[in-house]
Formats: sequence, structure tokens, C-alpha cells
Amino acid sequence: MSVQRLAPLILSDDERAELTSLTKRRKTAQALALRARIVLTCAEGGQNKKVAAEMGLERGTVGKWRRRFVERRVAGLHDEPRSGAPRTLTMPGSKP
Repeated sequence: MSVQRLAPLILSDDERAELTSLTKRRKTAQALALRARIVLTCAEGGQNKKVAAEMGLERGTVGKWRRRFVERRVAGLHDEPRSGAPRTLTMPGSKP
């Protein structure tokens, strides 16, 4: 069986500071904060399998966010636009 090579994950000081900030800010969406924690943990040299086990995640999830970060850096961690009309929320009992 061949061993898959992981793309090197090297953070600049600015990227590390931004990712750390995303994990600590109270206003950050929890999904984005988790992605930032994944990347920070991977940057410490962890293999996807090890990082997934440490964080209680699937290996594919860790791989997805590592790959996106390597390809698009911090911008790759944000949600992508979804197709279709934007969701609208209405309160129960209110008129549309």
C-alpha cells in the first residue's frame, strides 16, 4: 500500500495570529473556529489521522480543511456561497 504524502502546512506569523484569533473571538461562527483549530493543529506537524483522533473528528474532515487551507489559505476556511435563494427566517406568528 502506498503512503499518501500530505501537502506541507506552513503558516506565516500573520496567518497563525489570524487563525488563533478566529478560535478565540466570541463572534466567530463555531464551524469557522473549528476549521481554524484543525489547521493550527495540522501546522504543528500532525498527520490527518492523529489530528482527527485528538479532536474527535473524521479523518476526511481534517483532510478537507487541510487541503482547502493549502489551496486558498485563510479564505478557504470560510463557507462557500450556496446555490438557490438565500434562506429567510420568520418568527412564528409573524406575517411574511
